[in-house]
Amino acid sequence: MVRRVTTQPPFTELDLNAIAERRWVDRTDFTEAEFERARAFYEQMRADDERLEQVRTEASALISEWTGHKPRDVGSFGTRLNLETSDLDLGIGYPVEDRDRLRKVLEPHTTFLGERKTRFSTSRLVFSFTVEGIEIDLSALTVEDFAVACRMLDQIDTTMTLDERIAHTWVKHLLRDSGRVQEYATWKLVTYARFCPEFNWVPIPEKTGA
Repeated sequence: MVRRVTTQPPFTELDLNAIAERRWVDRTDFTEAEFERARAFYEQMRADDERLEQVRTEASALISEWTGHKPRDVGSFGTRLNLETSDLDLGIGYPVEDRDRLRKVLEPHTTFLGERKTRFSTSRLVFSFTVEGIEIDLSALTVEDFAVACRMLDQIDTTMTLDERIAHTWVKHLLRDSGRVQEYATWKLVTYARFCPEFNWVPIPEKTGA
């Protein structure tokens, strides 16, 4: 994203150590004052939703045109857990045996970032391109992994409450701005792990986006 919210060193009444170790946060962890700060921050994060949705629509149309596969938002914007530095992460399911063909198809339009392990004990191809100044990362998952990811995201969409989204995003913000890099990287994954039994907690090196 191009917008950056200026913050002072984070003050919090939360027990971040306990929450990071537990890998979840509840409304009951918050005082009223802390939750109001969290809610205000979350509303700031939502200010760019309309623009990002337009960019995502444009990027999705391009991906469909290039690959013949309809993508899904598999990142933090799709779950409304993004920070202001987040890019857009889109995914498609693509047959493993056709990956060489996919690379050739996408070569004129994207930068190939490599083949990366997934938390489903498989791998994905990752490509990058830009739409209106927003970085788009495209992951080509196996067909099976993409189906699992879609089920997981459907579950998050229908089950995760607004209060949980506010609380999760606030903790993510606090960990990042406190410089707790490893805990921040782990926290970005807790929602996926909570709603997906197939998720693998083995650390996988990734970029440090939000």
